[in-house]
Amino acid sequence: MSAERMLRVLASVVLLTTAVAEAAVASRTGRTSGWQTYENQRYGFSLAYPPGLFSPSADGANEAGQLLVSTDGRARLLVGALENTEGLDLRAYRDFVKRETYPDAQFDYERLGRVWFVLSGRRGDQHFYQWVTFVCGGRLINSWAMTYPDAERRRYDPVVEAVAKSFRASGTGRGGCP
Repeated sequence: MSAERMLRVLASVVLLTTAVAEAAVASRTGRTSGWQTYENQRYGFSLAYPPGLFSPSADGANEAGQLLVSTDGRARLLVGALENTEGLDLRAYRDFVKRETYPDAQFDYERLGRVWFVLSGRRGDQHFYQWVTFVCGGRLINSWAMTYPDAERRRYDPVVEAVAKSFRASGTGRGGCP
């Protein structure tokens, strides 16, 4: 291995270790200082993420959301919004997501609130965590999901916890409610 390649690998390890340590502190304290905030003005939602771990994908952005990819390319954080054109209620939408997005998944955590739900589990060698919030009387759906290697849960679970604590979804963005 060349000295230049070795330095790049070492720099990546240092960045990743720093980001994971920051995430662990953030998940315990709720403080995400030094984190980047993704804010969607149009749909009225935001979340914080560690920039040393995730960066925006150039081809993963549109007015409804953003795809963020880990520095090693093995984890994804997708945040976005969509109009509930089918008029599904929260339970029906949760069942749709389980059936269509996570077929054959093993769920280890499911929670249903008044206007939100969370799904977490494993599908193949990937772990996933998805948070969905209905806003604007259920006419708008704000959501974020993170997928990462199941073998790296100790690294990514604190990041998930901190992102979850930072997520805000009012639905009262620039365009108001649909």
